[in-house]
Amino acid sequence: MAALASTSALASTSAMAGQPAGATVLAESEVVLPAAPAATVTPPSPYLSDWFHQSIGLIGSKNIRFGPHRTNDLYLEYEYFGRKGPFDLYGYVDVPRVLGVGNGYDGGFTNKGSPVFSEQEPRVSIDHLLGKSLAIGPFKEWYVAFDWIYDQGHNTPGRQNTLYAGIGTDIDTHTPLMLSANLYLHRQWENYGAANQNSWDGYRAQMKYILPLGTFHGGNLLYVGFFNYDFGSKLREETGDNTRTDTAFVSTNVLIYSFKHWRFWTAARYFHHGGQWAGTELNFGDGPFQNRSNGWGYYASVGYQF
Repeated sequence: MAALASTSALASTSAMAGQPAGATVLAESEVVLPAAPAATVTPPSPYLSDWFHQSIGLIGSKNIRFGPHRTNDLYLEYEYFGRKGPFDLYGYVDVPRVLGVGNGYDGGFTNKGSPVFSEQEPRVSIDHLLGKSLAIGPFKEWYVAFDWIYDQGHNTPGRQNTLYAGIGTDIDTHTPLMLSANLYLHRQWENYGAANQNSWDGYRAQMKYILPLGTFHGGNLLYVGFFNYDFGSKLREETGDNTRTDTAFVSTNVLIYSFKHWRFWTAARYFHHGGQWAGTELNFGDGPFQNRSNGWGYYASVGYQF
């Protein structure tokens, strides 16, 4: 055994002659293994997390049609999104009228209106929890999906607390276009005093679409769109008049221009029966006015990603 070891060691030494520095030679077979590549140093992320993306921005809005009056506002928004394991997260928290800028129907932080408005849209991957793919044709992943909307309001009549819960999926388009869809049941608690409070009231169909448009002057341009279609509600019947509707449709189209930290975006949003208002003449005791629940609203924002 000693002689064999000595011979093997000698063969190993001879084989290494002329080999690249750092190469490894297997003594028994004289097979030369290439040197391992030098370890690369990953630069530190410019963000707080490599998966949980956050930003804060100032947003101006005009002709927003979710209520009986059109509103204009300048508000602060914290936004986040990310995917970790089975959890697909998105949400935002707004501080309405943060600088005291808005029209007369805009209530918020600086005029004893609602101090906080928020929406959270978590989804949990069923495929990931089961440990296997449930893909069917273009429907590549399935989720339990939620959409929770909460407006703190100044008091209970000014509060909204809405939950949508259902099933969602990601759709493979075999193109750069990314699609996802959700179908929800609608649970309503507070709703600004509306007749459908504290009830299960209809459904929501939601579609989201994202398309990268390219890189321009060092920034990335992205189109993001989504629509919400609410149907199957009994709000019109429960209200007992023609001021409310059982359906609503809102379509949002966003252009985002982003750099490492700075982000700029603008959006055009179309409302049809926004907030399930019917577009009729209304009178809350201060004289009649025309509800304009159909039409366009606009947004513009500058924000910082961290």
